[in-house]
Amino acid sequence: MTVRDDRAVDVRSLPPVPRSPLPLRRLLMLVRRLDIGQEIMRDAGGPVTRIQLGPAAFVPAIVAVMSPEGMRDVLGRNDAVTDRCIIHDEVRHIAGDSLFVLPNEQWRPRKRALQPVFTKLNVRTFGGHMSGAAQAFVDRWASGGEVDLDTECRRVAMQSLGRSVLGIDLNERGDTIARCMHVASSYTADRALHPVRAPRWLPTPARRRARRAVDAMRAITDEMVRACRADPQRDAPLVRALIEASDPQTGRPLTDEEISNDLLIFMLAGHDTTATALTYALWILGHHREIQDRVAAEAAALGDRELTPADVPRLGYTVQVLHEAIRLCPPAAGVARVATRDIEVTGYRVPAGSLVALGLYAMHRDPDLWPDPTTFDPDRFSPENVAARDRWQFLPFLGGSRPCIGEHFARLETTLALATVVRAMIVESLADDFPCETPFTTVAKGPIRARLIPRLRPRT
Repeated sequence: MTVRDDRAVDVRSLPPVPRSPLPLRRLLMLVRRLDIGQEIMRDAGGPVTRIQLGPAAFVPAIVAVMSPEGMRDVLGRNDAVTDRCIIHDEVRHIAGDSLFVLPNEQWRPRKRALQPVFTKLNVRTFGGHMSGAAQAFVDRWASGGEVDLDTECRRVAMQSLGRSVLGIDLNERGDTIARCMHVASSYTADRALHPVRAPRWLPTPARRRARRAVDAMRAITDEMVRACRADPQRDAPLVRALIEASDPQTGRPLTDEEISNDLLIFMLAGHDTTATALTYALWILGHHREIQDRVAAEAAALGDRELTPADVPRLGYTVQVLHEAIRLCPPAAGVARVATRDIEVTGYRVPAGSLVALGLYAMHRDPDLWPDPTTFDPDRFSPENVAARDRWQFLPFLGGSRPCIGEHFARLETTLALATVVRAMIVESLADDFPCETPFTTVAKGPIRARLIPRLRPRT
């Protein structure tokens, strides 16, 4: 990774980021829509624009960055110039310290301890359960029928994550966990995006509900950590890996509380992102039969058996389809950082204290970057097209010094699930639109109806 260095530039001499021309009332509505709101702000103010929601002395400016150059200027630096923001503070307050929310100084040793666990090689030891979960989905609908893809893909993700992360089947408690996830994420999103927030010590009804939701989920992760401590033979590879992890510089292992907090965040982040990526990919394939048949043929060529992580290198076109799906519907529509000192972004000065909002959704749908951007075209991700493209143009898992640590896991699991389902079933989408909402991650809003038709397998 190339790290930007501002020392060659007098940042104080640079012009400020242009202010968005949109009226304040309109901006207040748009900042709460992390998907389509970005596109409206980009079209009105350009790929780097400043939003001021109140007096500068009391309300930090929001700098919306929606270009590859801007992403590079923010993410392609050492982590000393940006840090976690109010969004992460709210998650940390309600769900405890984890890799996702820790400020840079505390994050570095945690990252050093966890990074070896999430390499491509190690992910294969606890990943791969998605094939079995997807096959269970196929078996439930062996005769075909009309389904809600969102409900079914959430069930698949819950089963896979339960086995991969905790070593147990969570579907028995799936409804409770899903409800708790929704309560917790909605609460923290509302807190983070609201200009006026009640003090954290005030026991509001929403805070009490969020606390109960997090406590219910943490009880599960605490239980598994205790069980793995008590039984060294327990089949929970990720929990076991976290127990054995330590900071290579200091030798310090993770505490049980730290392990439990990280497992909680892996569940919260991994469930919605994996489920939505799979749901959207199946839905969009349901409108493109030729592309769907090509995915089915690629998977069928591997044989009539359960797919494994070792098969992923032979699922190249399936991966292209998945990448195009998460370009159109990224797992996180946007993320934010706070500038810890004045920095340059595409030739403009971003003052210290500014909230830098990275608009992935708008960048991934920018017509200046992606010809006919709303058209589903997996060939955008052919090896030759990827090699010719700016590496900062497609960032579904971010990049730079603090990318998503679960990237390899997410890609592996979703690829296996997509290939498993499409190999067995023809998907016909019954809805023209894919409604979604973006509290933090992108999630489907309401049922995503489709018809499943069993594929006729050739006789052997």
